Order: sequence, then C-alpha cells, then structure tokens
Amino acid sequence: MVSDLDTVTVGLVERPFGVRGEVKVRSLSDVPGRFETLTSVSLVAKDGKTMDTSVTHVRRAGERLIVRFAGLTSPEEAGLWRGSLIQAPRGIVPMLPAGQYYECDLVGIGVQTDQGLPIGVLEEIVELPGGHVFVVRQGAKETLIPAAKEWVTAVDLEHRLMTVRMIDGIDG
Repeated sequence: MVSDLDTVTVGLVERPFGVRGEVKVRSLSDVPGRFETLTSVSLVAKDGKTMDTSVTHVRRAGERLIVRFAGLTSPEEAGLWRGSLIQAPRGIVPMLPAGQYYECDLVGIGVQTDQGLPIGVLEEIVELPGGHVFVVRQGAKETLIPAAKEWVTAVDLEHRLMTVRMIDGIDG
C-alpha cells in the first residue's frame, strides 16, 4: 500500500468533459508541465475509493486541463470521479525551509483550534490578491482561514494535523 508520504496530490477532478470520458482538472501543482509528463497516477475519491490508472492525453483549456485517463471511456464513468484528487508518485522534490509546505501536503489535512477542537478538513487553498486562504470544511460548514503564521500555529504532516488560532467571535 502506498502512503500519503509517497505520493503528491497534483490535481483535482472538477467534472466530466466531452463524450469520451475526459475530465476537466484543476492543477494543484506548481511544477510547469507536470501533467504532460505524468504516466501512472491514482484517482482518490472523497469516499476513499481509489483507481490506479495512467494519463493518456492532456490539453490546456484556459487555466484548467482536459485530461483523459485509461479506463474512463464515457461521461458517466468520468462523472463517478468528480471531486477526486489526482495523486502521483512523489519522486524527488526539493526540501522546503522550515515553516513552508507544498500545497499537496496540506490539502486533506485535519484542522483543529489551538484548544484541540476540530474545525474540519482543509479541502482547498485559494489564492487571493492579499495572500492565500485555507478553505476548511466540516459537513456543510465552511471556515476560511488566512494562510499566515499569525493564524497557523502548528503543522504536523506526519499526523496530518494543522493547529490554528481562532479569533473570538469568528467561527466560520
């Protein structure tokens, strides 16, 4: 079994595209041309279901990618993987300085307050003009947390847990 530390989350399947089983993908990789060089990947659904597959075709569509995976031949099959993460073998990636993290290592991490109360799971990182914002969801509740040291007090990648300082009166 491959662990989370052996893979890198490089994309998110947004929705089916066309009639041949292609999907529209949002890249979560900061490596230019990452998808064009991918071969073996795993699709990981929100319910934990996985599919090991290969990338057979990639083309750009504005800021998104249109990707064809082996084994997906219809829009119905592709639709089953909507919202899935695309994971690739980590390979050799440069180490970052202390306190800096790859986006792929943070997406999917549990988030709690500095009092130990669960907030949810970091599902998305949004880039805004003033900086990045973590989108944390627990059920239907969504909490937006600035990606800043004043808010994030600890990140434990081994235990997949982020601790944040919340301001009184602000609970998402």
